[in-house]
Amino acid sequence: MDQEIFSADNLQSPLVCLKNVGKDFPVASTGLGHLQTIWSLLTGRGDYARFRALRGVDLEIYTGQSLGLIGENGAGKTTLLKIVAGVIKPSIGKVEINCRVGALLELGAGFHPEYTGRENIYLTAALMGMTKSDIADNISSIIDFADIGEHIDKQIKHYSSGMFIRLGFAIITALRPDILITDEVLAVGDESFQKKCIKWMESYLSDGGTLMLCSHSMYHINKVCHKALWLHRGQPRLYGDSSDVTREYLAHFEEKNSKAEEYKSHNVTHEKNADEKYAIQELWLEDQDRNHVSNVTNGKDVYVCGIAYSPDQRIPVVAVGVLRSDGTPIYGISTEVDRFQPNELGTNSFGFTLHFKRFPLLPGKYLIRAHAMDPEGMRLFDPMECTLVVLGQTREIGLCYIKHAWLPGKRAHS
Repeated sequence: MDQEIFSADNLQSPLVCLKNVGKDFPVASTGLGHLQTIWSLLTGRGDYARFRALRGVDLEIYTGQSLGLIGENGAGKTTLLKIVAGVIKPSIGKVEINCRVGALLELGAGFHPEYTGRENIYLTAALMGMTKSDIADNISSIIDFADIGEHIDKQIKHYSSGMFIRLGFAIITALRPDILITDEVLAVGDESFQKKCIKWMESYLSDGGTLMLCSHSMYHINKVCHKALWLHRGQPRLYGDSSDVTREYLAHFEEKNSKAEEYKSHNVTHEKNADEKYAIQELWLEDQDRNHVSNVTNGKDVYVCGIAYSPDQRIPVVAVGVLRSDGTPIYGISTEVDRFQPNELGTNSFGFTLHFKRFPLLPGKYLIRAHAMDPEGMRLFDPMECTLVVLGQTREIGLCYIKHAWLPGKRAHS
């Protein structure tokens, strides 16, 4: 692992402590192999085929911390969350949980399909440790938060995935656990409910709550989490500040997928999104004389101009990134970071211009990528790209020009 993840600089006891934790799952491809695996498990022989889902995890989580889990599919993220939640036991290592855990993992986990939503509130809340009187005191607020109308008194086997999440998250809001574990909870459900979840999570963290968030959105990880753990093929690869870990992860991911560039190019207009999402409708570049261009001379000003679509007339957040031609990120910024709001150009349309003064990149081919985001800056939608060729002649090496000066030398100890 690139960086030690055991952090004990806090004098308080950790809520979660994992030491050398690993998890194996038995693998059997045939009926006979399945019987042999069961026999090996029953007899404790341990000679069965297995899949190693997780290995060598050392981790401490303290009150008030927020940790993001990142990694490609199959990296072991959900397995780690289930171990912390107590859903499964590790094959090796030691796990200490010194708190009440609330988990939103698989859709419908813990719900009885034949029970109604209301009945499942009582069942699930009781399993989570709430007393009958606590449930009775909170039942109205739980139902209001879930906001699924008359479906609350219908069997949940008829629920959609979004309704499962609504009900599960609503129960968590009443429980207010010491540590909340979520697995891609923001990826399911309609926009209004996602906003409600985000607002509650921000309140939960500001009140001293502790969070473990698994997400494929690096923006969410950076916005919500102070720390991040990158799992790669079941093993910790990097742990540290979320901005540092996500930057390394994105660089790795971009390098791996550099051949899969499929985005729209210069000055292409997107039609209104059929799913009514925030979107970049137009994107173009201008030089310092405000002429449309696809190339600019090194050291000259560049303007990134565009139009963003908002399905509900609220002002969207716009993120702009500069990348190498192979997709490696160089620089990124958003209107939210700079506290700038795009201006309204017409119904559902908002304009923006980003001025790069004395563009410092050395001659070469680059990509300018723009994303539209919701006004909360929490959900990232499809990007649009245009190509920028930086012209000029130089013998300098690298990506950008750094101001410098040569001075007379001196002896090291003079």
